[in-house]
Amino acid sequence: MESETDEMRECLIGCLRPRLKELIVVDRVLDLIDFIENEQKERIRQKARNDGDISAADYLINAVVQKPHTPGWFTAFVDALNNGGCNFAADYMQLNLPTPEAEAENENCVRLIHLLIPSLADMATETVCAHCFSERLLTEDERDRITAEIVNRGRRSGARELLRRIIKCPPGWYSTFLQVLKDTEHHVLYNELTGNEEKCFQHLTESNYVSSEDKRRPTVQTFCDSEPLLSFADGSALEVARSPEKEITLRDYQMEVAGPALEGKNIIVCLPTGSGKTRVAVYITKEHLDRRKAEGKPRKVIVLVNKVPLVEQHYSAEFLPFLKNKYKVERVSGDSQLKISFTEIVKKNDIIICTAQILENYLERANSGEDEGVNLSDLTLIIIDECHHTQKGGVYNHIMMRYLKQKHKNKRLVKEQKEPVPLPQILGLTASPGVGGATKMEKAEEHILRICANLDASRIMTRRQEEFKKEQRKIVVSDPFGDVIKKIMTAIHNHAELTPTCDLGSQNYEQWVVQKERQAAKDENQKVRVCAEHLRQYSESLNLCNTIRMQDAFSFLNKYYEEEMKKKTAPEEEHKIQITDTERFLFNLFKDNKKELETLAKNPEYENDSLSKLRTKILHEFSSRDEARGIVFIKTRRSAIALNQWIQENSKFADIGVKSAYVIGGGDQSVVKPMTSAEQKDVLKKFGNGQVNLLIATTVAEEGLDIPACNFVIRYGLVTNEIAMIQAQGRGRAEDSSYTLVEVKNSGVAEKECVNEYRKNMMNKAIQKIKSLNQAITEFQIQAIMEEKVRMTKKKQKDIKNESPSNVKFSCRSCSEPICTGDDIQIIENMHRVNVTPQFRKLYIQRENTTLQERLLDYETNGFIACKNCGQRWGSMMMYKGIECPCLDVKNFVVNLNGKKISKCTKWNEVPIKFSAFDYAEHAINMTMSDNSDDDETM
Repeated sequence: MESETDEMRECLIGCLRPRLKELIVVDRVLDLIDFIENEQKERIRQKARNDGDISAADYLINAVVQKPHTPGWFTAFVDALNNGGCNFAADYMQLNLPTPEAEAENENCVRLIHLLIPSLADMATETVCAHCFSERLLTEDERDRITAEIVNRGRRSGARELLRRIIKCPPGWYSTFLQVLKDTEHHVLYNELTGNEEKCFQHLTESNYVSSEDKRRPTVQTFCDSEPLLSFADGSALEVARSPEKEITLRDYQMEVAGPALEGKNIIVCLPTGSGKTRVAVYITKEHLDRRKAEGKPRKVIVLVNKVPLVEQHYSAEFLPFLKNKYKVERVSGDSQLKISFTEIVKKNDIIICTAQILENYLERANSGEDEGVNLSDLTLIIIDECHHTQKGGVYNHIMMRYLKQKHKNKRLVKEQKEPVPLPQILGLTASPGVGGATKMEKAEEHILRICANLDASRIMTRRQEEFKKEQRKIVVSDPFGDVIKKIMTAIHNHAELTPTCDLGSQNYEQWVVQKERQAAKDENQKVRVCAEHLRQYSESLNLCNTIRMQDAFSFLNKYYEEEMKKKTAPEEEHKIQITDTERFLFNLFKDNKKELETLAKNPEYENDSLSKLRTKILHEFSSRDEARGIVFIKTRRSAIALNQWIQENSKFADIGVKSAYVIGGGDQSVVKPMTSAEQKDVLKKFGNGQVNLLIATTVAEEGLDIPACNFVIRYGLVTNEIAMIQAQGRGRAEDSSYTLVEVKNSGVAEKECVNEYRKNMMNKAIQKIKSLNQAITEFQIQAIMEEKVRMTKKKQKDIKNESPSNVKFSCRSCSEPICTGDDIQIIENMHRVNVTPQFRKLYIQRENTTLQERLLDYETNGFIACKNCGQRWGSMMMYKGIECPCLDVKNFVVNLNGKKISKCTKWNEVPIKFSAFDYAEHAINMTMSDNSDDDETM
């Protein structure tokens, strides 16, 4: 009976989960729940710190409903909600539900607060907080937290924290909050929320504006001849104050490069970073829409970007401020809910800013007849940001190949006296098209011509050479710890009988080690495979030692060996995990040298020379300028985080006002936790308003991201190609800005920079030579179309998964033990490959997965699974609809396909097998029957 009641309560929580996630304030409730383990509580707190309350509340609910239940768990949870001040959430749990009308009104109040956060953040937060506490909108603990936020991060940050808290109060909080604003003399904000005087808003609770059934977030729509509206799904709306539209003013050189595009021609605008090419695009967009509107022609502009953060940046900083009062502007990216209704977004708006892959997906839908999708003929202007990526197999190129194919079909239609399909105008934007690795002028010209052909550009428009600003000052400023690391690496080489062909720690060495590891895994040579894996870690530590501090390199190595030792420790004492002679040798080798490495790492006398030069350069920049603001570009995420930590721990930097922060990429390929786009935006915003004046960045900051003017740029041991060099130099936009290259040992950056200088000069000459593109580019276009056909044919052949699952076998990458065949593997949601067979269950052990907890993946994980024989990680244990499913990561296995071993599979789509879909119902029934048979045996 009790179990049935628990199931009903679980079902209730499942139904209410979306609402509870919005209403629970985790830090209020968590400590009041005694049936959740402390370790699990800490993970939930970490989730709250990194991803916010809604994500953390989801984790909290998972912990609450996790079986087995302790007696009274449901009542304890409800009591925790009540005692933690989440009374509205507790009411839902006890089915004390508000009326649909009251719920809809409250939800729209929340939406309105979200919409006006930028304005409300300017409130006198301390005063408002005190009044909200006295009106019981805030608890004492919340008041203290908001006060701490104001002290640590400023008034605006405190205001956002206050607003996040009060919108979780029971209905009625909105009118109380309005009264607080009135009592604290925030008349402008009060009028914005009520419209009592300036009619900034119609009153929120007017029934003709609120849909009682609406459950979705509103969207802001701007109409040409009326006030902007906050509109809901049923057509109801809320009037919103319209801020004045900015006037677009172009400089003479910007107007000159825009000229051909204003005449309707396809061109590439090539201007250095910081020269305002996006502003040129906004002006061209406005003129394009104005002209077509006057002519009574269709008008639709789409702005394509290649990075998610650029969507919001172009929307908020460029297109919306200048065009919002006259045209409807919307943005869509992979992070946006709107991507689901992209076809409708295109129909309803004049300007759409989106990631290129979304447009490509909907063009393919229209082409395949899957649904309405989007056609190129629906658009009248396509703006392609960072258009130098329009080559080879990139998504920009896929879109432009559709364009070029239709263009050549149109020529045939005209000959046949048929109506051609209308095509949009194309505008490409780039700071540098590059030379594609060319070493001769002829090849450089060909590379640029190919990009122009792919974009169907009649001209490439640049600023006249004499107009470019004066060249920035460029300065090239050219260990016992490293010797110990190399001594260890040499011992490993001798043990594994390996002979490296390049310098230890170099990029070539790392590639050599990776190749050796893959070949050894394929050959089942565990001695070489394990040694190669450890050599990679020593190579990384050597790079850290040469780049940052020895103590950073030592900490990295020490953590790695601690994790490796944990792998060899079984959760159950009765089970022994195999440790090979080679692994024992490697563990002892580190142990024997650990003390010496630790001693050297603590000795400041041995700090690397490059770091000393970097410190001198930063101190010089900040002491010689009134308001210094700079960027240090560095190679890896781990190095960026370590360098930022070094700067913050060094009192000399603080004494002259250095306030640093790091910004790294958002991809999930590295073991270092990526930055979310929100975290990136937060750091860049602080850099813009002066809270941060020194940015430590990986290559993510070189291209596209809107970073305010700097007066110095330092590339610290990082040189890639001439495009990156031009973009990095372009970050130094202020007058008298400097560009400094600090060479790091074994990096070879000075030589690479000389090559890039040569390529940059060659590119400028090539652009000038072909600037007006008098040569015919038709041949290049036809060649590009044929190359695209070949690529697509190869891709289709690769995507055809004809192999039978029984033909593929998987073995442990570490100990080479056979694990399973493709018949044992099933796929969940076309994404997760799982093995739920009883035989597989006997082969692994399960451990807590701290790495996955740190990386905060979307699905719930209950730890990782590892080989029972050798401790090699195989994947994670994921919870899917209440069932534990071992989820495999193919990179941890050697794949044997029809007798041929493949050791370099890093993604499942590289395995030419179509796995069967996971049958949830069948597996649940089998589990139930298995449990029943176990019970019978017990009886």
